[in-house]
Amino acid sequence: MKISLLGAGAWGTALAVAASRMPQHTVTLWARDARQQRAMQGDRSNPRYLPGHSFPEGLRISQLQGTYLRAHLATQDLVVIATPMAGLRDMLVLVADLAVPVAWLCKGFEAVSVQAGPGLLGHEIQSHCAPGVKAGVLSGPSFSMEVAQGQPTALVAASAHASVRNALVDAFHSPQLRVYASEDVAGVEVGGAVKNVMAIATGLCDGLQLGLNARAALITRGLAEMTRLGLALGAKPETFMGLSGLGDLVLTATGDLSRNRRIGLSLAEGKSLEQAVQSLGHVAEGVYSARTVLQRANALGVQMPITRCVVALLEGQLQASEAVAALMGREPVAEM
Repeated sequence: MKISLLGAGAWGTALAVAASRMPQHTVTLWARDARQQRAMQGDRSNPRYLPGHSFPEGLRISQLQGTYLRAHLATQDLVVIATPMAGLRDMLVLVADLAVPVAWLCKGFEAVSVQAGPGLLGHEIQSHCAPGVKAGVLSGPSFSMEVAQGQPTALVAASAHASVRNALVDAFHSPQLRVYASEDVAGVEVGGAVKNVMAIATGLCDGLQLGLNARAALITRGLAEMTRLGLALGAKPETFMGLSGLGDLVLTATGDLSRNRRIGLSLAEGKSLEQAVQSLGHVAEGVYSARTVLQRANALGVQMPITRCVVALLEGQLQASEAVAALMGREPVAEM
């Protein structure tokens, strides 16, 4: 199987490494930055985003651009877009007229400034700029470093098209990486977007040493917020009890490798948002998508009080302790 991954961040690189361990695949990894392409080709590794992991012998690094890149992609059995959410639209335009199955890895809502109206999920972006492409999303609880190390991981391949789901399973399912199929694209994408926001909140909770009771309450109520928004966007409720909902939320909210959790921990230490982001060296999607999640929820009339407090904290309207007080001071309501 011929597989190309567009985007050589930590997650795209980790999946390229995982797929290229299987001898039946020919895997190509492409980076937008030509300097990074040359460095990866020479070092046979990606020290910027995935240090300490050498590339398998069969992993190819592409230095193609423009029409040459498009011609290469047309020959593939699967194209995987591994950019942050901010780059998804441009990549979908690149592959818009291809007959190849396409999937993306990014999690979040597109920033409102990109287009008029509310921020969009990946499948909504695709319906606007590449409606003819058979596409889907690969998501679930996964840290790139553990996938690159070959540690056991389970993901969800979601698409309305069986051919895309099957292509993703064929590409990545292995003894180390289990891939489940789903038709609920909206549910899988909402889970991937909202869990990043909740991880910031949980990092804040842990950084303030509020205790395990508070962490459990925050994760549980975060799942409720995620589910409410997902249902309003047409998702299936059972999706949020699966890998891309509860599974990804628990991992991202509690795992020490979580970038979004580390943002919350840094804010609890008194660092500014700029200092917290700079200390990561990587993208923390929750920082950029929190406001868009809230705007989409407001437009749908969905109550998301934890998300609202995270946005206020990120925008400097609340201090860490004030955000906690705002949540605990809300009027009593029924659990739902």
